Amino acid sequence: MNKIEALKAERDGLDVREAIDRYAREGWESITEDDVQRLKWYGLFLRNPTPGFFMIRVRIPGGQATSSQIRMLADIAASHGNRLLDITTRQQMQLRQIRIEEVPTIFSKMQEVGLNSMQTGMDNVRNILTCPVAGLNPDELLDAMPVVKALTQEILYNREYTNLPRKYNVAVTGCPDNCLHTETQDLALIPAYHVQGDVTIPGFNVLAGGKLGSGGYRIATPLDIFVPPEETVDVFSAITFVYRDFGYRDSRNTARLAFLLDDWGEPRFRKQVEARLGRALLPAGMDARKATVADHGGIFRQKQPGLNYIGLKIPVGRIKASDLKQIAELAERYGRGEIRISPAQTLIIPHVPDGKLGDMSEEPLLKQFAYNPSPILKGLVSCVGNDYCNLAVIETKSRAMETAKALESKLGTGIKPITMHWSGCPAGCGNHLVADIGLLGKKAKVDGQVVDAVDVFVGGRSGPDAKHAVKIMEDVPCDKLASVLEGLTPYHSRDKLHRTGRGKAATRPQETLPKS
Repeated sequence: MNKIEALKAERDGLDVREAIDRYAREGWESITEDDVQRLKWYGLFLRNPTPGFFMIRVRIPGGQATSSQIRMLADIAASHGNRLLDITTRQQMQLRQIRIEEVPTIFSKMQEVGLNSMQTGMDNVRNILTCPVAGLNPDELLDAMPVVKALTQEILYNREYTNLPRKYNVAVTGCPDNCLHTETQDLALIPAYHVQGDVTIPGFNVLAGGKLGSGGYRIATPLDIFVPPEETVDVFSAITFVYRDFGYRDSRNTARLAFLLDDWGEPRFRKQVEARLGRALLPAGMDARKATVADHGGIFRQKQPGLNYIGLKIPVGRIKASDLKQIAELAERYGRGEIRISPAQTLIIPHVPDGKLGDMSEEPLLKQFAYNPSPILKGLVSCVGNDYCNLAVIETKSRAMETAKALESKLGTGIKPITMHWSGCPAGCGNHLVADIGLLGKKAKVDGQVVDAVDVFVGGRSGPDAKHAVKIMEDVPCDKLASVLEGLTPYHSRDKLHRTGRGKAATRPQETLPKS
């Protein structure tokens, strides 16, 4: 039994809650080694690069938040942290340099506005993703946010879900634009419809076994299951419990759902799910996805007449508390006090009336957080990096910005938009293996000196024509990276990097899809 399985067998992660107040009184050095791990069930991560300080990962289902919630997080970062927040690729916020002594107060403040950090780490169902413009997108098949809320209510504080073999990433979306990298998820419900006689039922096809870490990108595979929205909780539970009960627990490196599926095969796994449910499942319906990938950054019409949403790029996902407060104010002044978080590290302000678009576009803050960033900056995404993360080998965010600015100055705006994702380690939190250009941080020896470097990947892709990225360069020093990419980027447009397959999702006219 590996170390984590041993501590889970001894005591459920949720049981550490009673000790948090005591640790707040006694200080971080009083925390036992096992409880350092258990605190992750409550979203508390003791970070080796900053001894004595914690990161708090805040669960924000579907990335939908109110301006009051966002303002509270900014206030917490300013008064209890280091005045910086990070936007994750899972539609969450992370608070930095938090002392254990202040955690009870922070938890109380978050609870006041309906936020929590529950089960955002370790072997739990992590924050559930959905399209950041769910309910707004004129092209969506259905709004998946009610399903996300129902699933979140099902899992939180529920010990049936707190001892999975490994972390469990889930996405549910009715969006056809492939904005969530669903093929990287342990479980993904993607837009589809099922025809029964004269009735067309909108719902979801099921993909499973996707991952980026633990050995690289495994593209999630179909389980040949169609799920109507009202059945999602039951089917989700059955799939998750099959993984819980049969998933591998000997090694942390082979514990993800992907490894069970590789050994069993999808038909056997589906039969086990049906046995747990006690009924047969519908076969997969028609895939309603487009062949394109979108991030919803920019200014777009909503399905609601006269309203628009504006996606503001937050470069590499790091933002000052003072700037975040200003974005909350913009959401109240021009919208309805709502903010959406995109996995592409974009903050989206919805419900902006036509008559206010002009004034909002002239706001000074939009020069810093642009709705129309450069082709390089638009698709730039970065993980946390080694200034705060235990696993990262290099500091990614500053390196990513330095490289992007250098490329902007060299290439200008005369290139097509391209995604460029940075991960500081093979865990792949920056989603580098699904980007047009993916950069994996490492150390390399150059002229006898150990320097920050990257391996360069190209052609990664999620969506109905998902592709594995191909490594084309190794050990490129970060201080020479811009010069290397300067010669690469103009000749590797998205169309050239990806040879789009001619499957049904790529060729079927989108206008023929039924609307819910």
